[in-house]
Amino acid sequence: MSALLPDLPQADPRAAERVLQRLDWQVIRRLDGLLQGDYRTLFYGYGVDFADLREYQPQDDVRYIDWNVTARMDAPYIRQYVEDREITAWFLLDFSPSVDFGTTRQSRLKRSVLIDLVGTLARLLTRHGNRVGAMLYTTQVERMIPARGGRLHTLRLLHELMRQPPLSHAPLTDLAPLLRTALNSIHRRALILIISDFICAPGWERLLGQLNRRHEVIAVRLWDRSERELPEIGPLILEDAETGEQVYVDTRDRAFRAHFAAAIEQHERHLGATFKRAGVDVLSLSTEDDLVHAIAQFAAAREQRRR
Repeated sequence: MSALLPDLPQADPRAAERVLQRLDWQVIRRLDGLLQGDYRTLFYGYGVDFADLREYQPQDDVRYIDWNVTARMDAPYIRQYVEDREITAWFLLDFSPSVDFGTTRQSRLKRSVLIDLVGTLARLLTRHGNRVGAMLYTTQVERMIPARGGRLHTLRLLHELMRQPPLSHAPLTDLAPLLRTALNSIHRRALILIISDFICAPGWERLLGQLNRRHEVIAVRLWDRSERELPEIGPLILEDAETGEQVYVDTRDRAFRAHFAAAIEQHERHLGATFKRAGVDVLSLSTEDDLVHAIAQFAAAREQRRR
């Protein structure tokens, strides 16, 4: 479907300040009430430093197995870590053309949802002394914003996201370079949030599992209702938001609608299986969702799984 170019605010420091003030009043204050000030219910992980190796015990987390030592010793060994109170979080952000999409009157662009979510989580983390950084991806990793703390850094991060220009067309998104960059660049265990609509070419799935073995990974999936529900409005031309390819269709044609529904269902099954296989929790975020309720429900679900 055709991408709609976003109506973004002017990317200047005052615009970033206005966005952060709006998030403070409309989102973060409400979240504080729902989470009772305990933002850590959102995240399992803490910062950790490597301390020692010891032989594997049945109750140990298999993610901490050191496979190189295991191969040499001919017995499983795990890495032990010392917890640090500080969290370092990295946002892996997909700014490919399909993120500039939103259709209904109730919805926003996926890009706008992305910016609000990053601003909210960055503010929650940095005000408690943690650090956040980001990698911005279009057809490649465009920029890396180093992980730092404080309100000024959150403003800088918002400013960088708001001035990221939209792409009209590009090759089909390939998330593998983004995940590979994170694997090669983030050495200390961190919280990693991959924010994307995951409308992309295959080939990134194995890297997701590798990333989650080293870090705590959360996938944030952005979506719009019109990407899943095809309206019956007769003949029209659909345009691929990624590649610009156009195709003529009749939305009242039963065979076409059945094919469309089957393709969506197959894509949903593939994504669900990929996230499950990698052991990654997913925050599904629609352009129509209330951000506060979506984050609070996600935190409650994680807390329930933890018990």
